[in-house]
Amino acid sequence: MSESQPQRQFAVEVVRKLRDAGFVALWAGGCVRDLLLGKLPEDYDVATDARPEQVQQLFGHRKTRAVGASFGVILIHGSNRGAGDVEVATFRTEGVYLDGRRPESVAFCSPEEDAQRRDFTINGMFYDPVAETVLDFVDGQRDLAAGVIRAIGDPRARFNEDKLRMLRAVRFTATLAFQIDVPTADAVRDLAPEMLVVSQERISQELKRMLVHRNRRLAIELARDVRLLEVILPELTRVVESEHWSVTLTMLELLGQPSFELAMATLLHSVSPENPHVVRGICRRLKLSNDETEHITRLVTERQVLFDAPHLPLSKLKRFWTSTQPRCRDFIEINRVESLATSGSLSAVEFCERYLRDTPESEINPPPLVTGNDLVRRGFKPGPNFKQLLDQIRDAQLDGRIATPDEAWALIQQLQGGSGDAKNP
Repeated sequence: MSESQPQRQFAVEVVRKLRDAGFVALWAGGCVRDLLLGKLPEDYDVATDARPEQVQQLFGHRKTRAVGASFGVILIHGSNRGAGDVEVATFRTEGVYLDGRRPESVAFCSPEEDAQRRDFTINGMFYDPVAETVLDFVDGQRDLAAGVIRAIGDPRARFNEDKLRMLRAVRFTATLAFQIDVPTADAVRDLAPEMLVVSQERISQELKRMLVHRNRRLAIELARDVRLLEVILPELTRVVESEHWSVTLTMLELLGQPSFELAMATLLHSVSPENPHVVRGICRRLKLSNDETEHITRLVTERQVLFDAPHLPLSKLKRFWTSTQPRCRDFIEINRVESLATSGSLSAVEFCERYLRDTPESEINPPPLVTGNDLVRRGFKPGPNFKQLLDQIRDAQLDGRIATPDEAWALIQQLQGGSGDAKNP
């Protein structure tokens, strides 16, 4: 890994500054795991024996922010955008977890004791970036080499401290293509119903990270095996027990690099596809954004439209493409993987790809020949059929039956019974 990389260099500088002030400072957690796997860490965390107030005093209040001062966590801002931020946490042990989410108290401690309160052995190691040595008090290197996800100490105790760790065990196992330690997996199965004490926002964040990863099928299969899937998505229970489940898994595997919305819609594609309220309800329960919710719901409930694309009137097809912009290709992709998973024909998918490739946007969604304001200026009074008349004119334009405003007005007169006088439509 290049020392010139700004983010890494800044993380080294943070360690050096803490040490120059007489403190112990080490990289900790996921960045150590990633470095040992030969991966570029997404961020760098530092663990130290300096107290939060000492960290802020050393780096200055303008460059620091307390993100969890009661837990000994301070964020240090880099001097430039490329350097990013480094999270500095004081070595700590944690008191009892009464709510399965956060400890009632913390106590500052040694690195060895700090390692014991972390979740999995592969995340419990420290790294000295100055001496370039690993400090491993939990046999994390052994499990990393063996490809095993193992809770530190008693897995039930670790999961009782924070129930989200059960879903994280699934994510790490799948994304790293590791195996989950048997006692760790058994603890997840036993405690799975307690997952719901975790906020839906935290659950959905884990789902997002699993579903956009190329090993999303492994993640979902493991989530089912350890009984978490039926807890966080009970609506899938009926699907899992049907012949559609193998199709769903194959579709997930066939996706390339999907957005979260596309992957989530693929997972839910057999859950009441005729009822948008069910899919929308799942999304809202998971606290997804309105945009995410609507896109997922439409992908599940409207994707079948494109199976008939070669036979649809141009007006209907063009309206569909326009209404699904800018993510209309997600509809093609979910149909593509469904066709492949069911050994169906790809003719409709290929038609849609050709159509979008060969048809300019100005033809798919041209400016309307007549607007509601135009009708009002001609003496039409808005009424029950006002929108219907506009839709008829727009459909004729999109179908290529009319191409000019004069032709539009001629069609309006025809639809109005041949009279040139404005009527209340």
